[in-house]
Amino acid sequence: MAGDSPHPERAAVAALTESFVAGLCEWIRIPSIGVDPAHRVDVQRSAEWLAGELERDGWPEVRIWDHGPALPAVFACWPAEDPDAPTVLVYGHHDVQPVDPVERWHHPPFEPVISGDELRGRGASDDKGQVAMHLLAVKAHLAATGQNAPSVTLKLFIEGEEESGSPHLRKLLEAHKKDLVCDLVVFTDTALHEREAPTVNTGQRGVLGGEITFFGGTDDVHSGRAGGAIPNPATALAKLIAALHDDDGRIQLQGFYDDVAEPSTKERQDYAELPFDEQKWLARNGGGAQAVAGEPGYTTLERIWVRPTAEINGISSGYTGPGLKTIIPATATAKISFRLVPDQVPEKTKDQLEEFVAKHTPPGIRAEVSFRGEGVPPYAISPDDPANATVKEAMELAFDQPVRFARAGGSGPAAVLQAWLGVPLVYLGATLPDDRVHAPNERVVVPLLLKGAEAAAHLWRMLPERLVR
Repeated sequence: MAGDSPHPERAAVAALTESFVAGLCEWIRIPSIGVDPAHRVDVQRSAEWLAGELERDGWPEVRIWDHGPALPAVFACWPAEDPDAPTVLVYGHHDVQPVDPVERWHHPPFEPVISGDELRGRGASDDKGQVAMHLLAVKAHLAATGQNAPSVTLKLFIEGEEESGSPHLRKLLEAHKKDLVCDLVVFTDTALHEREAPTVNTGQRGVLGGEITFFGGTDDVHSGRAGGAIPNPATALAKLIAALHDDDGRIQLQGFYDDVAEPSTKERQDYAELPFDEQKWLARNGGGAQAVAGEPGYTTLERIWVRPTAEINGISSGYTGPGLKTIIPATATAKISFRLVPDQVPEKTKDQLEEFVAKHTPPGIRAEVSFRGEGVPPYAISPDDPANATVKEAMELAFDQPVRFARAGGSGPAAVLQAWLGVPLVYLGATLPDDRVHAPNERVVVPLLLKGAEAAAHLWRMLPERLVR
């Protein structure tokens, strides 16, 4: 093949680019909005499209898991010729976010548009583009090596419910644990720091969401007849919210920071060396905020990557319509979410919040605390892990420059996958933080996807010598 080139994988990716883009556009046209019951049939169509593409690519085993309550997931396996080669499982998802507000899109969300080196459409970045990137990587790996099978046994697990919080992921893992046995997981729903500053992600924060409701009575009452004589749940809840952080922004739940694991010195050095303009970041990501704020002693990147948070997401109580209605409301509710970092545990945070609420519930007020599901645990892998170091080396070959480590402030099922499968999990993605995922006008930069495919192709070639089964 292209053996005279220092990067035959790059030449193979280039030769396949046109068909790759055409196929991705075809997939984007399927509106697989998993959170909307009206689009359940489209999630099925999306799974069938992916399964058909894998079969056309020559994957020997392709299945759609569409039994039970979970939306359709796709599984595929391509054994290596060497029975002693390690097994790698690539995780991603094919469901996409809703498109609201649709009027803010510059084109129909599911009619992909190519503009310069960008491909625009819902799912282009999150996560169809990156799943397709890995399909391209396998074809490039085979073309570059001249092999009929990959150098590692490859498995794909592409779920259909990630945008819904993966509510049935644990059931899928349990039902198909024999199929999913592997030596390494490659998690592909992840981004680079910047286009000119590629990074390897080493972790994601966990998340826990819930509600706090204060009940003062059964009905709203006239503030002139009862004001000053009965407790106001809105006032009580406001005091609780004010007590959630101290003046330095530290969270006041008892023991909240006891289990927080600090990033390594190497990781903090990498964060400090990444290009970062705080004012530009604020303008792009701050939603109109005029200044940064947060826990003292940490940079903005550290605050959003490796420090835990408690945020009030919404407050509701009493009358909020036009004009004035002089009442004491019967109830007041705050929606709250926590971003957790290694080694925090959602279950422990639940207990800490319930204790905090009990402490700040005044006489005459009844409190209820509820949570949305089990919560998503945080995950991180050491930069020194051999598989992680190999990903970094593969990325540097593809991007022709040094690659640093970073983390993600958002959350995903990485910790669940790692815990159930019992093997290391590494990240390999090639999208950007400003791809407008979950927002109107989502896009992906095609040359970055091609670099990501080349990196994955390098990785499949390199892992047999680096990864111990």
